[in-house]
Amino acid sequence: MKLPQEGQSWDLLQASLAERRGDDAKWRHGRTAVYVFNAGEDIMAIQKEAYAAYMSENGLGPLAFPSLAQMERDVIDMALGLLHGPDGATGAMTSGGTDSITMAIKAARDCARSRGNFAAAGNIVLPQSAHLAFDKACHLMDIEVRRIPLREDGSYQADVSAMNAACDSSTLMLVGSAPNFPHGIIDPIEDLGRLAQARGLWLHIDACVGGYFAPFARLNGVPVPPFDFEVEGVCSMSADLHKYGYAAKGASTVLFRSEDLYRFMPFDLTTWSGAPMKTPTLAGTRPGGAISAAWAVMTHLGAEGYCRLQAEVCETRQRVERGVRNLGFEVLGEPLLGLIAFRHPELHSFAIYGELFKRGWFTSVTREPPSLHLMLSPRHADFIDDYLADLQASMETVKAGAAAKPSAVQVRYS
Repeated sequence: MKLPQEGQSWDLLQASLAERRGDDAKWRHGRTAVYVFNAGEDIMAIQKEAYAAYMSENGLGPLAFPSLAQMERDVIDMALGLLHGPDGATGAMTSGGTDSITMAIKAARDCARSRGNFAAAGNIVLPQSAHLAFDKACHLMDIEVRRIPLREDGSYQADVSAMNAACDSSTLMLVGSAPNFPHGIIDPIEDLGRLAQARGLWLHIDACVGGYFAPFARLNGVPVPPFDFEVEGVCSMSADLHKYGYAAKGASTVLFRSEDLYRFMPFDLTTWSGAPMKTPTLAGTRPGGAISAAWAVMTHLGAEGYCRLQAEVCETRQRVERGVRNLGFEVLGEPLLGLIAFRHPELHSFAIYGELFKRGWFTSVTREPPSLHLMLSPRHADFIDDYLADLQASMETVKAGAAAKPSAVQVRYS
C-alpha cells in the first residue's frame, strides 16, 4: 500500500476498519480465550473514554503532566496495598509484562553489580514453566538462563530443590510464577522465599496473570497461598493491569520491596547534547491514556467490583473443570484462578484444537505436555456451555478419523 495522494473521509475509513476486522478473532462473542480480557461493555466504555482523555499526553514528562504522575502514583499505591507492599515499597507502570520483567531483571543485575558479588553477566534460575519474557530480557542483557524441570509429582510447580542445586556464585535472580501461564499453577513461593533469603538472592515473582486476580480470589474464599510481598524473600513483582485488572492495553506494573531496590531500575543520562533525562522503564514515551485508563478502571471497580468479576471467572473455570472431566480429560495440576489446561489420554490436543478453530474458537495450547488451554474472562460465563458443546463435537470428529493428524492450523502466537 502506498500513501494515498488525497486523504479519505472518516466515514469511508470507519467502514474499511469494520470490514478489515471481519476475519479477526470474535472475542466480543466470547469465542476467544487469549489476548483479550472482556469484563463487559461498561468497563470497555470506561477504558475508551479515560484513554481518550489523555491520549495525547506523555507519561515521560511528569513535570509537564503532573496529573498523569499522580495517577501513576495512585495506581502503584493501590497495587502495593493489594500485594502486601511493606512501608517504603514502590514501583512504576510499564507497557506490559515483558517490559516489567525486563526492568526487574535489569534492576537485579545492576544491584548485584553494585555489590560486586557476581562475575561476568550472571545467570537467572527459573522453572521450565516461567514466561518466555525472561529469556527475551536475558537475551538483550547477555544473561544466562537456567530453566529447571518442574516437579515430577504432577503438581506442575517449580522444583525448589532442583533450582537450589542450579544456583552458583553468579546467580543474580530466582523466579517464581503466580500463576504460570502454561498451566495456571502457582509455584511454591514461600519455599522460594526461604531459598532466596538463605542464599542472599533476588527473588522475582511473575504475577502478570495473577497480581490483580489472586488477592480478590482470596477475599472470595479461594485458598490462594502466600505469593506476594507477604513472603519475606520477595524483592520484586510484575503484575499486568491489562489482564485481570481489566485496564486498556499497554498497562502493567513492576513493584519493588524498597526504594533501595527500585533505584537500580531507572535510566538516567546527562552526558549528551540534550536536556538531562530520566526514564523509569524501558520505554521513553509512555502513552498517557494507558495510565489514565488503568487509574479510572481501578477506581471505578474498587475491591467490590474486582471481587465480583473474579468470582465469575473462578466459577466459570470450575464449570470448565467439571465439563472437561466429564468428557474424559485430565486437568493439569490444581488451578485456582482464571487459567486452565487439560489434555485427553487418547486424543491429540492439537487435533482437537484444530477442530475447535474451525468452529470459530480462538484459544491456546500448551506444548509441555500437549494440552488445550483457556484464559477465561468474566464474559465467558455466558458462552462456556457453547464451548463445551463444541469441544465434545470436536472430540467426536477426531475420533471418527476426520482429523487423524494434528491440525495444520497455526498455533504459534506472536
